[in-house]
Amino acid sequence: MTAYTDLIAGITATEAGHTVHVTDDWKQGRTTYGGLSAALCLEAALKTVPDAPPLRSGQFAFVGPAAGELSIETRILRRGKSTLFMSVDLVGEQGPATHGVLTFGAARESAVSYSQVPFPDVPPAAECEPFFPQGGGPGFVGQFEVRIAGGARPLSGQPPEYLLWIRHRDPAARSLAALVALADTPPPPAMTLFPRFGPISTMTWSLDVVGLPAEDDGWRLLRSRAETITDGYSTQEMMLWDAGGRPLILARQNVAVFV
Repeated sequence: MTAYTDLIAGITATEAGHTVHVTDDWKQGRTTYGGLSAALCLEAALKTVPDAPPLRSGQFAFVGPAAGELSIETRILRRGKSTLFMSVDLVGEQGPATHGVLTFGAARESAVSYSQVPFPDVPPAAECEPFFPQGGGPGFVGQFEVRIAGGARPLSGQPPEYLLWIRHRDPAARSLAALVALADTPPPPAMTLFPRFGPISTMTWSLDVVGLPAEDDGWRLLRSRAETITDGYSTQEMMLWDAGGRPLILARQNVAVFV
């Protein structure tokens, strides 16, 4: 397998932006795994503006398939005293693949502090069994460890919600961009209601970064819950915590389902 950090080390600067070669072990069907596509957008943006303030949010549209040799084009939309807006386009051999808009913002003092993202009561990762069967799942899942801490499994007929412990197999993948790559690991929870396996395709992904993980063993808890499934599309909410219960990413996706 091509480790995440090795793949990122292969990002090369060009006159138009950057290029990177994505190996087949990062593919989901005929395209690059969506979480990696988003992470590549962020990695390229940070290489373009190394002094960017922390990432606060990102919106991604997965426009078309991306595999093999990819180009990444970045553009500064606006830079103020504390904020930076950038657009990023990931382009493959067949044309546009992923379009991202990234919002960075420096921390500032505030009289207001509030958080209401309660950490679920789940057993530790060491006590949980693998979520994917041996050798099962799309090709990219071999890059991650995934254990089921609660919720349901695909095709189970149970409510469409997952509670999963997830982490990179690459122990050096601990950057924020690596966290973004991790946060899209499981299949859509709508698949718990599928009568049979069928194709899915994430269309859009919006995420907010609300914390950074502590230095630990890399396990993150992900809750993913489908809110609606209608007309061949599913909306879902996603929450990611570190093992200490600190919220890291809050996200939403719109997913096309073909069952």
